[in-house]
Amino acid sequence: MTDSPNSLPLVPVFDGHNDTLLKLEMREDDGRPRSFFDEAVEDHIDLPRARKGGFVGGLFAMFVPSVRSQAEIRSLSNTDPRHYGRVSQVDALDYTLRMMARAYRLERSAPDAVRIVRSHADILSALDAGQLAMVLHIEGAEAIDPDFAALEVLYAAGLRSIGPVWSRRNIFCDGVPMAFPSSPHTGDGLTDHGRNLVRHCNRLGLLIDLSHITEKGFWDVAALSERPLVASHSNAHALCPSARNLTDRQLDAIGESKGIVGLNFHVAFLREDGKHNSDTPLETIVRHADHLIERLGEDHVGLGSDFDGCVVPRAIGDVAGLPALIEAFRKAGYGEELIAKIAWRNWLGLIQRSGL
Repeated sequence: MTDSPNSLPLVPVFDGHNDTLLKLEMREDDGRPRSFFDEAVEDHIDLPRARKGGFVGGLFAMFVPSVRSQAEIRSLSNTDPRHYGRVSQVDALDYTLRMMARAYRLERSAPDAVRIVRSHADILSALDAGQLAMVLHIEGAEAIDPDFAALEVLYAAGLRSIGPVWSRRNIFCDGVPMAFPSSPHTGDGLTDHGRNLVRHCNRLGLLIDLSHITEKGFWDVAALSERPLVASHSNAHALCPSARNLTDRQLDAIGESKGIVGLNFHVAFLREDGKHNSDTPLETIVRHADHLIERLGEDHVGLGSDFDGCVVPRAIGDVAGLPALIEAFRKAGYGEELIAKIAWRNWLGLIQRSGL
């Protein structure tokens, strides 16, 4: 393992959320494919940069966007309604299977370097072997049918985490908009299908990710779920009043459930002004970490970068820049034990407590 600039060992990072499978799929569709195994200057994650940054694995999201051309996405504002158009179950399942197949092709191409993991024991084994540990996650459950046949099959294929909703309504619940300033109390909670989804996830042992759900939906899941509450990539609403962030009351509930919040690197969810400005100092991330630790306790805060799906602070840049964030934690007075908890141990603890 290489050394960080201050000569301390590189801290491993197990991350709660990235959109790398989607980004690779969209590049293929746009006729600009890139290899996950070659170092790139665009996007956020590939294997060489992951190794430089100490990134050892995490939850790899499979999200089905309403708009799938990167050129078209760049032409639209973040609030354009075309981003939030409905996606059919058949279309969503097809695209999800394409991303899942991509993950399996990565594993097959380099089995010594990449491993799709299904359990806490699998993760430990992969880390011991120096393999990148990929937990397959669905962000927004449009791919799931009301009878949950697809959920059963996807679980058998390796799915271990699901967010019932992204920031658009589906048959399971409402999602919060990308609104600033805004409360997360923006819509309805779980539908009957949504309540059945929670029950099926509990039975199978799937993590339920609450990062994009409305506040009412959050409390519906909290009342129904038998497992620790998870928000894989969200921040503190008290510091940045985005609808995507969590109120103190929500944070308290996650801590009480022995769950976890993954700290999101997206600048618009970090900054007090909500701006998409990459010149956001790392101290802003540290402020959110301080607040999350105060509300949740130091055993229930992790990282949820949102790499390949957001605008990250320029001081991080991409996955190779993770040591800069670790150093910012050190400068803020975080000890090595606390840093290790935030960087990887708390996510592994959550996965173990959840029965995976």
